[in-house]
Amino acid sequence: MRKKIIAGNWKMNYCVNKAEEFVSQIKDTINTDEVDVVICPNFVALDRISDLIYGTNIKLGAQNVYFEDKGAYTGETSVNMLAAVGVSYCIVGHSERRQYFNETDEIVNKKAKKLLEKDIAPIVCVGETLEERESEKMYEVVEKQVRNSLDGIDKDLIMNKVVIAYEPIWAIGTGKTATAEQANEMCKYIREVIAKMYDEETSQKVRIQYGGSVKPSNASEILNMSDIDGALVGGASLTNDFVAIVNY
Repeated sequence: MRKKIIAGNWKMNYCVNKAEEFVSQIKDTINTDEVDVVICPNFVALDRISDLIYGTNIKLGAQNVYFEDKGAYTGETSVNMLAAVGVSYCIVGHSERRQYFNETDEIVNKKAKKLLEKDIAPIVCVGETLEERESEKMYEVVEKQVRNSLDGIDKDLIMNKVVIAYEPIWAIGTGKTATAEQANEMCKYIREVIAKMYDEETSQKVRIQYGGSVKPSNASEILNMSDIDGALVGGASLTNDFVAIVNY
């Protein structure tokens, strides 16, 4: 049985004081061992949030990373820096990174591999645009993203460390949500792609999240689907709704 993983992506929200206030408010209400819970604040809040959640069931996640260890890369953050503040998970390839910062599958692949070198689990995001879905290219697009983003990663790491997040771009921050059936259908397809890349055992053990306007009102239906192993939560992770989703 695959353990659910629910991660909150705060994006560019909450200064350090507000981040501390919010986590202090919710941390004692998240005490389940049945779900892996991850909070991904902005970079400047990572260290403080790491201290706040120490000893709880909440894991620390980052929203991005660079694939070089050190050097003249102004504005970037290395895997070693993330590891030093206790980061356990890191989002890579989010559609906003792909759209606004021109990140390619090849860049996502480099980042995922570098994270795995330091035993940090990458949350690898994939998903199609509305235009690609309407032209029925969504399977082709998502398969290409999965194959390129995971290229060369050992199957044991796919089974035990890597998390895949299916995020239809048209459902992120729009209020639109893929139906539970649509989300499950694509997550099942991703599992089939993993089986072709690796084998059936690997495909049945890899965890695949859904992300895209997840909220308390639809969390239970989404999270109880056969091939959805959790949620990557955006806006709702900034409120007490996140606790409700974790306790779905």
